[in-house]
Amino acid sequence: MALLTALGGLVVLLVLLVLLVTSRYKVAGPNQAFIVTGRKGKAVLNPETGQLSTDLSGQKVVLGGGVFVIPFVQKLATMDLSSRRISVQIRGAVSGQGIKLNVEGVAIVKVGGNADQIRLAAQRFLSQQQDVEPFTQEVLAGALRSIVGGLTVEQIIRDRAAFAQRVADESENSLTGQGLILDTFQIQDVTDDGTYLADLGRPEAARIQQAAAIAEANARQAAEQAKIAAEQEIAVSQRTLALKQAEIKSETDAAAAQAAAAGPLAQADRDQAILTEQEKVAVRRAALTERDLETQVRKPADAERYRVEQEAEGRRNAEIAAADARKAATIAAAEAKAQEARLTGEAEKARRTAEAEATRAEGEAQAAATLAVGQAEAEAMDKRAEAFAHYNDAAVLQMLVEVLPQIAKEVAAPIAGIDQLTVISTEGAGALPRQVNDNVVQTLAMLKSSTGLDLESMVHQAVGRATGGSTDGATSTAS
Repeated sequence: MALLTALGGLVVLLVLLVLLVTSRYKVAGPNQAFIVTGRKGKAVLNPETGQLSTDLSGQKVVLGGGVFVIPFVQKLATMDLSSRRISVQIRGAVSGQGIKLNVEGVAIVKVGGNADQIRLAAQRFLSQQQDVEPFTQEVLAGALRSIVGGLTVEQIIRDRAAFAQRVADESENSLTGQGLILDTFQIQDVTDDGTYLADLGRPEAARIQQAAAIAEANARQAAEQAKIAAEQEIAVSQRTLALKQAEIKSETDAAAAQAAAAGPLAQADRDQAILTEQEKVAVRRAALTERDLETQVRKPADAERYRVEQEAEGRRNAEIAAADARKAATIAAAEAKAQEARLTGEAEKARRTAEAEATRAEGEAQAAATLAVGQAEAEAMDKRAEAFAHYNDAAVLQMLVEVLPQIAKEVAAPIAGIDQLTVISTEGAGALPRQVNDNVVQTLAMLKSSTGLDLESMVHQAVGRATGGSTDGATSTAS
């Protein structure tokens, strides 16, 4: 039992020992530095004063490792090694030219990375690490004012990197003595309360603006020249295109005009051919009508006239022969009576009576012959009139057919005398036959108004009777 109690006590002691070791063993982070105090530093003799002092070797610095802190003997402190971004602003800093400037900058500051710098920083900021930023701002502001006072505005503006480097160099000693390191320092902005900085850039701005205006003018001039050249090329191309289009249009219009004129010319040729054929048909029809008239009218009329004339001639010859016979008989009788009168003593008287009787007989014979001739001619005229009464339409139509070509020839004579003729008409050359036809119609109308002879009406009536229709129907058909 006592053994178990001893073993239990040993186990508890071991557990407590482990817990103690675990709780007192510390490991530093990458941005941390452990400072373990509790040992005595080494004695150091000051050669100037001859006094002995204790150095900082008693303060153990641990970076990135672990350390066991002895309870009650040693004490552990932690120093933050992280970088700090510190803004620095000064207003009214007077430059070497007496110009008041406002300067804004930014600094990156951290605690030094070796043991000595960490010990220095721990001595000054371990219990008040938040004071690192104000301290750094004061140091940098002082360095800024000091350096601005020795530079011109142009130097500050034109070479900010050198200006910032001078500030860093100026403040380095002050910061290093406090265990701090200035990583970077940059000048963000430099302004003034007046117009010096604005006026400082005006000449350069004016020069640049002038150069820009000149460059812009040159560019605009070059652009205008290029535009004019392009427009000239476009105009030349358009002119060439317009000329080509005009040439093509001229050729197209000529072809279209030729094609358009081909129809009227062909129609005119067809009309001319039709007129020629119609003229041939009219000539053949007139010849046929002439033959029909010759066969049906003239020859029967001439035969009848010849018969009547022969009969009248026969009767006249018979009458003359009878008259001559009567004359001879009368003369013979008269001579016989004269002979008898002479024999009786009245011969002279009988002779005179016989001569008078003979003269009377001769006159009667001549009158009878003349009467016979007149009767024969009258009878022949009656026969001709009767024949024309039976064949009046054909005779009139034949005479009109004979006369109309002569009228048309006389009407067309002025046109036939033209050597070259240019027709300006929407109807083309086909208007010529219609013009000749209109001239013939006007000629017939003029003949009707001057002589009273209506050839057109006679033709219509003759055609109407020949076709068995009315005059109005024939007129409508002829029209």
